[in-house]
Amino acid sequence: MDRIKEFLNFEFFTIKDFTLTVQSLFVILIAFLITRVLLWIIKKVMFRKKDIDFAKRGTLASVYQIIAYTAWIFTILIVLDSFHIKITVLLAGSAALLVGVGLGLQNTFNDFVSGFILLFEGSIRVGDILEVDGDLIKIRKIGLRTSEAFNRDDIVVIIPNSIITTNKVINWSHQSKKTRFRIKVGVAYGSDVDLVERLLIESAREHPEVVNDEMIRARFSDFGNSSLDFELLFYSKNIFRIENVKSDIRKTINRKFIENKVTIPFPQMDLHLKSDDTK
Repeated sequence: MDRIKEFLNFEFFTIKDFTLTVQSLFVILIAFLITRVLLWIIKKVMFRKKDIDFAKRGTLASVYQIIAYTAWIFTILIVLDSFHIKITVLLAGSAALLVGVGLGLQNTFNDFVSGFILLFEGSIRVGDILEVDGDLIKIRKIGLRTSEAFNRDDIVVIIPNSIITTNKVINWSHQSKKTRFRIKVGVAYGSDVDLVERLLIESAREHPEVVNDEMIRARFSDFGNSSLDFELLFYSKNIFRIENVKSDIRKTINRKFIENKVTIPFPQMDLHLKSDDTK
């Protein structure tokens, strides 16, 4: 027992009233281990249902992040208090340093504040599909300083939280479960307009990712420079991979146009030559 006590009371170093011993290291290790186990249990309880819908899962992920950050802060405070380290003294002593660092790291602190806003406000959740700077991304994780997402090429994108909170961001997931999309196509002058509209609607209906067949619309949008311009409007739930859906529908449109002898014209320009009669 004496050897164990001697081992536990072995001092690494001493700074004023604080002494780091082997026992202190065990206390820190146990405190962090308990916190980690508790967070693991909380996460298992929160996500125990596998049939949680998309929106609720994103909300639960944000709530868990808040709980995790709060738990770690309390753990650190309890450990410091057990070593009789006064937090107020540390804060007062580092106030001048924080001011100096804050002036140089304004953007970083802005990202941290934005992280808390995202987590507590809940306007952006894990799993949401966002359009940021023209790029469509899917949020995978919301952190304190940055958020992690992946784009349509499955490339991981790290985004500072301040970009999401201060810039114009389109959240496609805030729509209903389905979203309307459009495909534009032009046909040659003299084409049967009614036939073109029917072929466009049939092309959309044949795709399995298109929902609400009764909401599919084909409309004659304009007289173009060298074509009659049409729009095909349809609804789909596959927001993130919608370009693949559009590509499939365009293939079907092209096939049906060929079968029904509907021509997609090349851009045309009339050139008028004027002879010089003065010679």
